[in-house]
Amino acid sequence: MAGAEGSAGRQSELEPVVSLVDVLEEDEELENEACAVLGGSDSEKCSYSQGSVKRQALYACSTCTPEGEEPAGICLACSYECHGSHKLFELYTKRNFRCDCGNSKFKNLGCKLFPDKAKINSGNKYNDNFFGLYCICKRPYPDPDDEIPDEMIQCAVCEDWFHGRHLGAIPPESGDFQEMVCQACMKRCSFLWAYAAQLAVTKVSAEDDGLVLNVDGIGDLEVIKPENGDHQDSTLKEDVPERGKDAVKEVKAEQTNEPCTSSSSEPDLQTAFKNQHLNMESQAGCRLQELNAKQFLKKDTATYWPVNWRSKLCTCKDCMKMYGELDVLFLTDEYDTVLAYENKGKVDQAADRRDPLMDTLNSMDRVQQVELICEYNDLKTELKDYLKRFADEGTVVKREDIQQFFEEFQSKKRRRVDGLQYYCS
Repeated sequence: MAGAEGSAGRQSELEPVVSLVDVLEEDEELENEACAVLGGSDSEKCSYSQGSVKRQALYACSTCTPEGEEPAGICLACSYECHGSHKLFELYTKRNFRCDCGNSKFKNLGCKLFPDKAKINSGNKYNDNFFGLYCICKRPYPDPDDEIPDEMIQCAVCEDWFHGRHLGAIPPESGDFQEMVCQACMKRCSFLWAYAAQLAVTKVSAEDDGLVLNVDGIGDLEVIKPENGDHQDSTLKEDVPERGKDAVKEVKAEQTNEPCTSSSSEPDLQTAFKNQHLNMESQAGCRLQELNAKQFLKKDTATYWPVNWRSKLCTCKDCMKMYGELDVLFLTDEYDTVLAYENKGKVDQAADRRDPLMDTLNSMDRVQQVELICEYNDLKTELKDYLKRFADEGTVVKREDIQQFFEEFQSKKRRRVDGLQYYCS
């Protein structure tokens, strides 16, 4: 008997002890995560009627559209109602997508929630994610053959998911970044390199105290360090676009040979600039032009961006035209981000979440409400005092301890009712 008790004691010592607080915190974390991903999407109505939804939770059905068939995506509600027993790939969220459920891509299935759909959604964009493959390695996630622990990060532009080790640049250890732009998208949207030098979480430069020339690829880099006395010249060169540098040099030469001794020479300087830069007037105030005049580096890597970095992008006429041609106008929309979608989901869920206690109170008359509130306050106070004893002693609360508490509480309650003693703690 003693041996059995000793064995049981050793086993209990080996088993990890999980407190009630740990369970509640883990449950709350999972609930918040679910609210973040699903909260912004309707779980009962097909999203097709909304057209191309700005951002929503999406799924791909491997049962209906396996690899080799045309890719298709379904909304949250259809994943429940029309594909509940099917094998689904969770795609997290995608932008500007219209639900495909039941259209021509589904040979033997009609949508139960919105059957009257067009044969195809021409505005939708698809990638290998819709067949359960991710990253440049085109592997599933989780990957049973991959023994290397690694997190997956979604590109803010193409919305594919990538292993951190396959991005050409290790993600910041602190994880202190909001969005990532993959290597392929940085190459296609090369204008982002000018912004990366100023905004990226991991600065794209070879040395902290030097400026790196605009170069493509990852070959030899030329680093130019400002020298003493050259601050004014380097500042002037940086503030003017590349194609105007020759004019700047000419103006600086004139300014050096004929020092300004009065305000009368200012019009000559302004005239020189005006004559040399008439073709640049349309770019006045363009942030990208200003950044392009500075020296930065282009590499074959992904980049990591902080919160609100999109608000720093230039929105002049020419830049907006460029975004449209590259099909990245969404980068100028702060509400396009996954963070904005998650925050909206949390707010919507909080607004919809009903408090059972308040629902019960609303169904009672005034006297019943007062009695219930008193009982609730008594329970809260006594339970807090009861659990405090365990915390002070450093002991674990067991199932029988909780049962004992409620038995004693019910006994006290009966005595109060019999004595007609109604009070609030």
